[in-house]
Amino acid sequence: MLLIEDEPEIREMLCFSLGRAGFDVVEAATAEQALDILDGPLPRLLIIDWMLPGMSGVELARRLRRDPLTADLPMLMLTARGEEHDKLKSFDAGVDDYLTKPFSPRELVARIRALMRRAGNPEDGKVVVGPVEIDTNSHRLSVNGVPVHVGPTELRLLEMLMRHPDRAFGRAQLLDRVWGRNVYVEERTIDVHVLRLRKALAPFGADAHLQTVRGVGYRFSTSDVKA
Repeated sequence: MLLIEDEPEIREMLCFSLGRAGFDVVEAATAEQALDILDGPLPRLLIIDWMLPGMSGVELARRLRRDPLTADLPMLMLTARGEEHDKLKSFDAGVDDYLTKPFSPRELVARIRALMRRAGNPEDGKVVVGPVEIDTNSHRLSVNGVPVHVGPTELRLLEMLMRHPDRAFGRAQLLDRVWGRNVYVEERTIDVHVLRLRKALAPFGADAHLQTVRGVGYRFSTSDVKA
């Protein structure tokens, strides 16, 4: 997850608490730093402080919701502002949850886990579609419980598709979401990684779930699979 907090002491405390709870945390002190980080592989969740220098947390949330690449990211706002109109402004900007300072680390962790469940990112880190399962904590892939070896890039690509089953993604979209915007990779590279994934899944009959969508790109689906 990405934590955006400008106060070093608070950021250090939150990173410690979240790390102890089992979360991998990337830090940013400003909205501008966060945007640079989001040009790379996307995190599973954002924790945003309202009172950031320069661009505020509310402005950042609004900007991220307008961007197709980041529009679906779960966002939790942290703030000392507890008035109703402040909460409404935060939700209008597109955040999913709102936590007023001061708060306990246990409450923050509970809110994060609830938000991840609502967003389809279960606490146990498992992404399951049909017979295919990815454990995002151990970075392992299995089909019907049998381990399958793939490279880290293939695993990220497959995870992104499995988190949005039946949704078709263009090659440019996949490059942005898996590699990030700040990395130049040819679109045909996607085809190479899809081919590797299909070869790895083929012995289990699961390669048919990784489907080509003519004129668009690829999707992962358990529908329209020939027996």
